[in-house]
Amino acid sequence: MKAQEVNAKGVYAKGVYAKEVKGKECTSAPGYLIATDEVLIETVVNRSRFLCYLFPCTSYQVMKARLTELQQAHPSANHHCYAFVSGAPQDSQTYGFSDDGEPSGTAGRPMLAMLQGSGVGEVAAIVVRYFGGVKLGTGGLQRAYGGAVKEALPALPTHHKVLTETRLLSVSYQQVSDIQHLIKSTNTQVLEEQYLENIKFVLAIPIDQLKLFEQQLLTLSSGTLHLEKHLEKSGGA
Repeated sequence: MKAQEVNAKGVYAKGVYAKEVKGKECTSAPGYLIATDEVLIETVVNRSRFLCYLFPCTSYQVMKARLTELQQAHPSANHHCYAFVSGAPQDSQTYGFSDDGEPSGTAGRPMLAMLQGSGVGEVAAIVVRYFGGVKLGTGGLQRAYGGAVKEALPALPTHHKVLTETRLLSVSYQQVSDIQHLIKSTNTQVLEEQYLENIKFVLAIPIDQLKLFEQQLLTLSSGTLHLEKHLEKSGGA
């Protein structure tokens, strides 16, 4: 991943499909902003250099892989501190941080506070520090690391992630035209489709459109069509 110096696709997750929407489209739908590209901002505090990398992150493993790359890219740096929120901005189960040798609470936690306060989810920050010979003290370090993330956030590209539910739908060939119109009118995404005796769809329906979709489906099919829950197949390790 190459950082932008300053300066729609989705994934299944426990039956919920998240659709990324560019620009202002559908921003009123339930969801949150997510990072979509990497940026790099450098700040200098009392001769210490702080290189802040912000990038998309959906798991600890993603963050760890990028951390390893940056440790290799900056082998002479004194610290490689990180913080990440791999889910929704305020999800207390999907975050982590590290001070990487700095005094406890002076690096990772203030970085995390900036991420959580930004309203952006699925994002990580790694701040690489080159010591400049002047000790900053506890408060100075907190301001420097938190400030590095704060400076980088305005440059971070984001999309609005619309939360959806996955459902199965089987229709006849005679019904498909009406169903395609319903799919389009509710901003539903077709994840999979199979053309067999009937047409089988796997659909990602925006949460705020699900009830409407179900009601219109019953109306146009005279009560013969129903959505089914989508059960993901478990793959081998």
